[in-house]
Amino acid sequence: MDTITIKAKGISVSVDLAVGHLADMVIDRDGRRLKPLHRAPWVGDISGTLPQDLPEGTVHLSGDFLCAPFSRSDVEAAPLHGWPANSAWDVVDSKATTDGWRAVFRLQRKVMGASVDKILTLRDDHPFLYQEHVFTGGSGAISVAHHPMTSMKDGGTLAFSPKRFAETPADPLEPDPSRGRFLLAYPARAADLTHFPASAGGTIDLTDYRMDQKREDFITLVEADHGGPGWTALARHAETDLVLVLKNPAELPITMLWVSNGGRDYAPWNGRHIGVLGIEDGRAAVGHAASIGDNWLKHEGVATAFVLGEGHNVSFRHVIGAVPRSSGQPPRDIATAQGRMRILAADDSVDDVAFDDGFLRIGQPAAM
Repeated sequence: MDTITIKAKGISVSVDLAVGHLADMVIDRDGRRLKPLHRAPWVGDISGTLPQDLPEGTVHLSGDFLCAPFSRSDVEAAPLHGWPANSAWDVVDSKATTDGWRAVFRLQRKVMGASVDKILTLRDDHPFLYQEHVFTGGSGAISVAHHPMTSMKDGGTLAFSPKRFAETPADPLEPDPSRGRFLLAYPARAADLTHFPASAGGTIDLTDYRMDQKREDFITLVEADHGGPGWTALARHAETDLVLVLKNPAELPITMLWVSNGGRDYAPWNGRHIGVLGIEDGRAAVGHAASIGDNWLKHEGVATAFVLGEGHNVSFRHVIGAVPRSSGQPPRDIATAQGRMRILAADDSVDDVAFDDGFLRIGQPAAM
C-alpha cells in the first residue's frame, strides 16, 4: 500500500494514495495512544481470495474518504461512492508549518469535469485532523459526503448536536436474510433518537451501540437550526476514549450513520466486520441521480448537492479527532470558541481542548 504519513506534535495521519482513504490516525495525549479510525480486516490481503468485482474503495476500506457522489454513481460512470473513494491521488504539497503540518493531494481523475483537491492540516497539540475538499470547475451538480469509520471492541454511547429527526430509507441494506440482517424499520422516522422504530416492533436506541445486536443498518439524521457546529461524539467503552466528528451544517446538513456489526455474511464481510460505525456527514441523498433530482430531503428544505461550474470553486470542511475519556459516557454538549473546545459532561465537568474554532466557518454560507 502506497501511503504517506503527516505529523504534528501529538498526532499523525496516514493516507492511502491508491484511493485517498485515511489509512490510520494516531493521537498521543495524556500518556495515552488513541486510534479512532477503523480499517477493514481484509485490507492488505494478498491471498487472492477477495471477490474480483470489488470496488477499490472496498478493497482498501479504511478510516475516512471522500464520497463524490455519495452511494450510487448513476449519472457519471464510476464505482460506488465515486472516483475520489476508488482511485489514485497525487501529493501536490506536504510540509511542516510553524505550528504543525499541511498537505495537499489531488485526485488523478476528474469528477463531473472538476478537479478535486484534498487539504489536510494538523496542528501541534490539537487532537484533530482538519480537512477540506475543493472542487474546481466542472459542470452539473455533485453530492458529497465524508465517510469516517470507527470500531469498538465493546460498543459505545453516542451523543449529537441537535437534530430535527432521523429517517431510514425505503429499503434496508441487507433485505435478503440469507445474506445479512438488519434491526431498524424501513422506512421509518422519529424525532427522539433514543426511540427509533425497530423492524420487529418496539424501538431501538440509536445512541446505544450494542455488540450483541448483529446487524447492518443505515439511517439519516437531519441537523436542526442551532447556530453552532454539527457534531457527533462517541464514547467507546473498551477503548475509554471519545471520538469526535464535526462539520459546518450549512455545508453538510445531514449525518448518516452506518451500523456494521456482523450484519453481512458474504465475502469479503463474512460476518467479521464487527463493531463498526460510519459517521457520514454529507450533502446528499442516496445516489447521484437522486441527489440532483427530486428527493425526500429537498422536501424538508435540505440541500443534497453542490452546483459546479467553470470559474468558481466549491469547498467544504470537516474535522475528526479523539480525546481520552474514562467515564464511558458522551458529552452533554460541545462548544467551540477562542481557540478551544469545551466538552461538557453530564456531571457538568468540563474538558478543555485546543481547537481551531474558525476552521469550520460557522455562520458563513456554504462555499459554492
